[in-house]
Amino acid sequence: MTTALIHIDSGTTTMEGMLELPRSAAGVVLFAHGSGSSRLSPRNNHVARVLRDAGIGTLLLDLLTPGEDRQTYNRFDIALLVGRLRAAAAWLGAQEATTALPLGLFGASTGAAAALQLAADPAVPVAAVVSRGGRPDLAGLDALRAVEAPTLLIVGGADEPVIALNEQAYAELGCVKRLMIVPGATHLFEEPGTLDEVARLAADWFAGYFAGG
Repeated sequence: MTTALIHIDSGTTTMEGMLELPRSAAGVVLFAHGSGSSRLSPRNNHVARVLRDAGIGTLLLDLLTPGEDRQTYNRFDIALLVGRLRAAAAWLGAQEATTALPLGLFGASTGAAAALQLAADPAVPVAAVVSRGGRPDLAGLDALRAVEAPTLLIVGGADEPVIALNEQAYAELGCVKRLMIVPGATHLFEEPGTLDEVARLAADWFAGYFAGG
């Protein structure tokens, strides 16, 4: 396993992140954290550990600086988040260790909208997308309809408002897609075993499409 604390220039700030690559990684997943979260998110780190155990590299980074995150509106500035993700994807594409690896995007909450907007850009080679308790509806109709990367939407069975929003977004996606509802899970997947199920679903999705790519 190769682990490195990295810094990425986004043009407006420098993002700090942790890149971890298993030996002979099948691909690398860039995490797009949700509103009010960071690269230290215990939920995303749990998922990332499962991905690495499955032979998939991970990059978790802070999309917003602490000062930016204190301004709540920044958490919902999808264009700002997309710009930061784009810089991270470009950085991965320029590194010797990751340039040849398929790229996956894992988005949570508002980060899912940013991930899907990035995936809608034909200039960014995204192999697969996973959303956990996300707001894919915030990506907008044009972006949703332009996404070609296979996309998995995961929602908690007790998270009814978000289920409806995911169903609306799902209907607009024209790519290979799947909507999975985890029974009994609330928005943060805090119930026993539910986050493990999210991680398993994500690992299977990325592994399948990384291999196919």
